[in-house]
Amino acid sequence: MLAVLSGCDLDVERGPDWLLVRVRRLDPAESACPALAAQIWQLMEQHFTHRLVLELDQIPMLSSELIGELMQLYRLIADHDGVMRLCGLSPHNRAVLHQCRLDERLPPYEDRQEAVRGAAKPR
Repeated sequence: MLAVLSGCDLDVERGPDWLLVRVRRLDPAESACPALAAQIWQLMEQHFTHRLVLELDQIPMLSSELIGELMQLYRLIADHDGVMRLCGLSPHNRAVLHQCRLDERLPPYEDRQEAVRGAAKPR
């Protein structure tokens, strides 16, 4: 399923116990960009799950606004005893997470299979 919001396109799939969301396009200039966490949370509620794999392989750069949205979404999910896992980050975006000291809360996994499995040592 393709979910189109103003400023972003999301591919949404339902897996066993997980919602798999790939951010295909994200335009930080659009006003809806700050609502990304709320929009993904709404999708999770519609699918009756609090387990999310967020694929960010199409995102060239993690902006501070996007990192803020990821943390807001992380808190919402954690408050409901859920799990959020990121995958597909470029080496540069992994370094950004590390510099922000968020790679322990939001460990980057190589791909969706590794994220779903929760491989012991994320890369």
